[in-house]
Amino acid sequence: MSGEQKAEAKGEQAKGKLKETAGRVTGNERMTAEGRAEQAKGDAREAKEKVKDVFKR
Repeated sequence: MSGEQKAEAKGEQAKGKLKETAGRVTGNERMTAEGRAEQAKGDAREAKEKVKDVFKR
């Protein structure tokens, strides 16, 4: 996995986790859901990059 794309995926996951936590603390269900969605997007990006790495070998 290239370093840049790995960093983007990890950044999305962290941002999503932060947003989810903030939503829970404030009782904002929409923000919590958005945070979960961002985490899922980061997870999907990371998985895609791992699959690409497997086929490069």
